[in-house]
Order: sequence, then structure tokens, then C-alpha cells
Amino acid sequence: MVVDVTSSLRAALFALGIFVCATLSLFAQATSGAGDNQLFQQAMSAMESGKLTEARSLLVKLRTRHPHTFSIDESLGLACAQQGDMKAALASLQAATKDDPDSAVAQANLGTAYLKLQQNEAAVQAFKASVSLDASSASTQAALGQALMLAKQPKEAVTAFRAALAQNGTDAELLYNTALAEFQAGNAAAAEPLLARMPGVEESAEAQSLYGDVEESLAKYKDAATHYANAVRIEPDEANTFLLGIEFLRHWTFDPAIKEFEAGVQRFPESTRMKLGLGVAYYGGSYYDKAIPIFASLLQKSPDNALYAELLGRDCTVLTEGIRPECASLVSFAARHPDNAVIATYAATSILHQPQGQQQLETARTLLTKALQADPRMPEAQFAMGLLLQQENEWKESIPPLETAIQLKPDYATAHYRLALAYNHSGEKQQAQQEIALELKYSKEDRAEVENRLRSVTTFLVKMQ
Repeated sequence: MVVDVTSSLRAALFALGIFVCATLSLFAQATSGAGDNQLFQQAMSAMESGKLTEARSLLVKLRTRHPHTFSIDESLGLACAQQGDMKAALASLQAATKDDPDSAVAQANLGTAYLKLQQNEAAVQAFKASVSLDASSASTQAALGQALMLAKQPKEAVTAFRAALAQNGTDAELLYNTALAEFQAGNAAAAEPLLARMPGVEESAEAQSLYGDVEESLAKYKDAATHYANAVRIEPDEANTFLLGIEFLRHWTFDPAIKEFEAGVQRFPESTRMKLGLGVAYYGGSYYDKAIPIFASLLQKSPDNALYAELLGRDCTVLTEGIRPECASLVSFAARHPDNAVIATYAATSILHQPQGQQQLETARTLLTKALQADPRMPEAQFAMGLLLQQENEWKESIPPLETAIQLKPDYATAHYRLALAYNHSGEKQQAQQEIALELKYSKEDRAEVENRLRSVTTFLVKMQ
């Protein structure tokens, strides 16, 4: 989730505007010159009329004659801020806090300037100084909470937001921000009731999305899906659609995920993560033939992306029927990345899963040789070498690499099966039966490994939010 500081900044600048109206008397107290007092009044009138350039010019002249005067420095800071010149505003507001270190409003306005300049740590210190001088200001407490969130200190932000809530317990934005801080601080249980009492939560896409995150963390998966769906209904943008698809992926409900990602790809055809989500949903739902062209297209656009190559490789090695020309891009990737044993193995295995001639077998052999040079302890590469030898009717020669694959990965069910075939062709019937028994024992664990790989990709997608 992204913290929105806009409202808090408006509140802080509004406080600054109120303060300037009160500086007329302060300036009169600071100087005995009637002409300069009139000049200051003229500057204030210009500011109220929106003549900021005129006001700024007058205040600069006054500051030359009356340096270190709080009302001048603070007013000049406001004029610069309203013109969007935050660097100049910052210098004047810093001077004002030195002129009057006990002004809580001046510290709050300084914090606002720091926030505008994305100097979040400095903003935190300024708002803390303001709160220490006047803890009763709900707007300053809320602004401190915003600054702490941007400074990635959600636990501390909770304290500030809670202090603001104590004074304004029905403010929708404040309730949302407090819930967000609680959630990011790892306390979803505290965030849930805050969202429940938030006015207008039913029609806020942002709040519904956060509500979904909160319910997901509390293992209320059905409620989480409902809130994500509400967010899409209210605001059917790319981010909300992606989140809903991810929610289904998290819980292996692949067909609903496919439905959301298919709609998302149609509405947002340029979204890479939407296409990636659809490919993963197809793969998870065993629609391998539909996943292959998606991963191949992504790899074509980013030919050196190892994740896309790996996903395509997994798909191409699972689908064992038919010729898939898209899988040929794995060979090209492996050629450009000779140290990537994983992709080289996928590329070789995809060749072995399709009808091939001698030339293709030689390509597979070259790929596997490079893979084993890069990582001789990779069981999948050893297995693929054994498979290659078996396709060349070199059954006895396939035994050593298959045995090595099993030594490296004892629960490798498919390797046990292939080794059983090799033993059977070599006349070692008893050993073949033992390997068949092991294949049956570990076959379920092979599926669990596939699910673990799929889960890791889903986790990656979640991080793309």
C-alpha cells in the first residue's frame, strides 16, 4: 500500500495560513517603525489577494531591515511555499524556528516543508518538536504519523495516529491511516476494527484493498477475496485487478485467478505483471499449452530475463506432447548465458520431450554438457543426461548419471523410474523392482516440489504489488 500525504500537507499549510493572519500584531510588537508596520500589513494584504510575488518582495525588504524577526521569516516562508518554491520556503521556515524555538506551529510548518521536499527524517524531527510543544493538535499528530510512515517507522506512526484519533475518532482518513500503520507494523488484528468503523469504507477502493490485505493476514480468506473484489468494483484499475488475481493464486484457486487475469490482460494489455500473473495461473491450473506462449512473449520482450526463461522452461519440460516452437528461445537464452545451468537443462529437456533428429540430440548434449560444467551437482542436469542416453538406446550408459541424480536428490521419483528402466534393459530385474518401489514412494513428493516452486513464483508476484 502507498501512503498518501496530500491531506495532511493541506492541513499543515492551512494551519500556516491561520498563523500568518495572527502575525500582524506580533510584527507590531517586534518593531516600532510605523512605516515598516504598514509595509508588513501591505505584504499580508497582498498574500490574502494572491499577489504572492508582491508579498514576497515586500517581505524580503523587511527582512533586510529586521533580520531574525519571527513574523517576517514565517510569513516569507508561507509566501514561498504557496508559490511552490519549497527550497526558499524551507530556509525561511528554518529561520523562523530559530527566531521562536517555542512555536509549535512554526515547527509543524517546517515539518510540512520537509515533507514537500521528501526529507522525511527531518520532517519527523520537526513534527516531534511541534508535538513536544503542543500535544493537543490532532493535525500535527496526524502529520507526524504520515512522516513516520514515509520514514518506514509504522510502529511509531501508530502512536501518533492514535493520539490524533483520540481527538477526532470519526475522521475517515485518520482511521484509514491508523489501520494502515497498524497493518504495516504487523498488527492486522488492530487494523481490522479501525476499518470496520471507517465512514464510507464500503465505497473506498483504497480502504477495501487494505481491508483485503488485513483479512488475508488474519486467515479470513473468503472475506479478503470479497474486499479485493469490492475494490475492483469501485475502481477497476490495474492495481486492484492484479490484487484480486493474486488473492486467488495464493490459495491455489487457479480458475478464478485465470478469469481475473484474463480480464486484466484485456483491459491493461501493456501490463507485464498482469501477463505474468495469467501465465502463472495457467501453469498452476495445468493449462501448460496456454502458459507457454505467454512466457515466451515475455521472454521475447526481455530476452535476458532469467525468471521468464525459467518459467518458460518449466512449462516446456512439463508439456510432453506436440512441437512447441516457442520453447526454442530457451536454447538461445542458454547460449547467451552459458553459466546458467538451470536454463540450459530446461532447454535440453524441452528438446528431449519433442520429436527430434540427431542434430537436435547433439544440441541437447551440448547444453547438458555446459550445464554440468557449470553445476555438476545439479540433479536435474544429471537426470536429463541419462534421459538423453536412453533416447539414443544407450541404456547401460544412462545408469551412472541417473544414479548420480538420485545420490544428489534421493526423493527424485522420475529418476528412480528412469533408472528402473535402465536396470531392466540391462537385465538387473531385482534392482529395477526396487527402483519402481522408490518411484511410487516419492511420486507424491514430486508434486509437492512443483507446488513449492509455484508458491515461490506466487510470492514473487505478491511483491510486485
